[in-house]
Amino acid sequence: MRNNIVILIVLGLLLITPVMADTTERDAGSKCVTCHKLKSPGLYMQWSESNHAQNEVSCYDCHQANEGDADAFEHNGALIATLVTPNDCGQCHETEASEAAASYHATAGQILDSKDAYLAHVVAGEPAAITGCESCHGAKIQIDSNSPNKLHRKSWPNSGIGRINPDGSLGSCNACHTRHNFSAAQARQPEACFKCHLGPDHPQKEVFEESKHGNTYYTNIDEMNLDSDSWVVGEDYYVAPTCATCHMSATKKQAVTHDVGDRIGWTLRPPVSKHTKEWEVKRANMIDVCSSCHSQTFVDGHYYQFDALVEVYNQKFAIPATDIMKIVRDKGLLEKPANFSNKLEWIYWELWHHEGRRARHGAAMMGPDYTWWHGMYEVAQHFYFKLIPEARKYNDPDVNAYIDNLITNDPLHAWVNQKTDKLKTDIRSGDLQELYQKFYE
Repeated sequence: MRNNIVILIVLGLLLITPVMADTTERDAGSKCVTCHKLKSPGLYMQWSESNHAQNEVSCYDCHQANEGDADAFEHNGALIATLVTPNDCGQCHETEASEAAASYHATAGQILDSKDAYLAHVVAGEPAAITGCESCHGAKIQIDSNSPNKLHRKSWPNSGIGRINPDGSLGSCNACHTRHNFSAAQARQPEACFKCHLGPDHPQKEVFEESKHGNTYYTNIDEMNLDSDSWVVGEDYYVAPTCATCHMSATKKQAVTHDVGDRIGWTLRPPVSKHTKEWEVKRANMIDVCSSCHSQTFVDGHYYQFDALVEVYNQKFAIPATDIMKIVRDKGLLEKPANFSNKLEWIYWELWHHEGRRARHGAAMMGPDYTWWHGMYEVAQHFYFKLIPEARKYNDPDVNAYIDNLITNDPLHAWVNQKTDKLKTDIRSGDLQELYQKFYE
């Protein structure tokens, strides 16, 4: 009899314990809401209108920490963390977190070792690197035991897309899903991407706004059905695409993906453009998106033109410019030892990192002004009238021989020594265009 009573007590405790734990968490969440409603009403209102609130996901559900977490601290009787990392979000959104972790976005914080970050640190200084580079790419979060929330002020606040978190996860979901509303409709709009994807070196914002896609989006935004639970292009909306449409959102054949590289066949970031790994599959994924609104002939024509532009940029300008820089560096011709302490390095950098990217992104997204005037026009000017003259100042026989051979024997560059009347005649006859036919193949 006594044994039976003991068993009943144990079973009762086992049943009660989860309820008690759940009640404790609900109490903690309720305290958060009560306090923040008074102290930070904007934050509270954002959350109160979110799907999280409608589904009884409280502050504590996301911010709850465990003993031993590097960023855990006690706050009004609860152990919490300010940071909500992809590991935390992945407790409910497992697929999305897994896809994001495998994406280019997740690695963006590793810019800390790149030339971009070097330039900011050396030329401008750490505050510029923190508020500039790391604000988009993500900081490596530093722990400060003397800070109220254990986070060092040099790395918090930070919601960079590739943030390196204390729990080992990479990224920040609220870089796109702005806290504390976390609206799908907001994340579907191009403005969600425009904090980072703009400016002289990657002007996707400006190119989109210039393009016909951007034009029809902004003039038909009320017809985008942004609040729909299902958001399949060609079914739930059809007047225009957004960044999310092309790179992430569902089609009739593809599910939503949080790996933004799944549909990108070129990497246009480096000095010389390269195809991505398994680029044919990724190109097919993007063509599927395009085909929701465009005919196959239209889509094929776009890629025919786009690929040719990328190849012209690569072969005519990027590779020769890179070759010249290699000769200069290999022979130790640069006067000063530090990277970016020589004028030639800045000219080369802007040729590919600014003008070259603008041209390629313009062609990719059908932005003609960025393809030409902000792009290839600037590339050519930098190449012929800045990079080459600066390289010739070294009066090095190998540098001069390379440039002389290029200008004299390469038909793509021979124009600089020809007469205008002949060049116009060659344009009218089609002879000049014939030089570029190989880039369409």
